[in-house]
Amino acid sequence: MVQYSVLVQYDAVDALYIASVPELEGCMAHGKTRNQAMEEIVVAMQLWIEVAKEHGDIIPEPMIYAS
Repeated sequence: MVQYSVLVQYDAVDALYIASVPELEGCMAHGKTRNQAMEEIVVAMQLWIEVAKEHGDIIPEPMIYAS
């Protein structure tokens, strides 16, 4: 799978880690641990891309960050 950016934040209110992919609008997942959130976001990305292909939507390229 293409390497997309994944942002992980802790939500103290719900006591969950929230993972999101900025390039894939609305692609988010959560878990009780950071690792669980990362595992779930991989599944969410696969499903997001699968649905986009089914609908003929454009699949964004990953962002390139310079160091």
